[in-house]
Amino acid sequence: MLSFLVTAAFSGAVYLLLTAGSGSVLRFWSGQELIVAALVAVAVGLVACQYFASARRRAASNPLRWLRAIVYVLGPFFLEMAKANLDVACRVITGRIRPGIVRVKSGMKTDMGALLLANSITLTPGTLTVNIEDGTNDLFIHMINVPAGMENRDFIEAHEVFAFFNCPAWIRRIAE
Repeated sequence: MLSFLVTAAFSGAVYLLLTAGSGSVLRFWSGQELIVAALVAVAVGLVACQYFASARRRAASNPLRWLRAIVYVLGPFFLEMAKANLDVACRVITGRIRPGIVRVKSGMKTDMGALLLANSITLTPGTLTVNIEDGTNDLFIHMINVPAGMENRDFIEAHEVFAFFNCPAWIRRIAE
């Protein structure tokens, strides 16, 4: 029952967020939108409760983890992304690139952790996650510039992809 309630509440909130400004109730929604939001919440709650809020994924519903995620995105991830933007701009201007694909040991125990790490890497300019290996959660990353000596290694650790912060440690606190 808890899984259903969490899933329904989350999907209803997302629906209301996406339809805000459509009416006069509370100056945001029409009465019809509120009825549709309730129906969507119940339908999604019934269909997706086993996936969204199962015991294995219950960490995603912890408000403290959501707060950590917000701090991570506004702090370390934002600074890493700003640094990567400057790096890519310099490489475009100078033409100094050494593209390649490297294997990254993520160290993540959960699929959610591997997904957050892969997305953090992909959203950072100059890198793209091309594959996640099942079982080990190792990532295969295309980099615009593979540092000298790195191409000879079998794998690199996830924290080596980021310049300033240990983003994988942040992700572990959020997802695991």
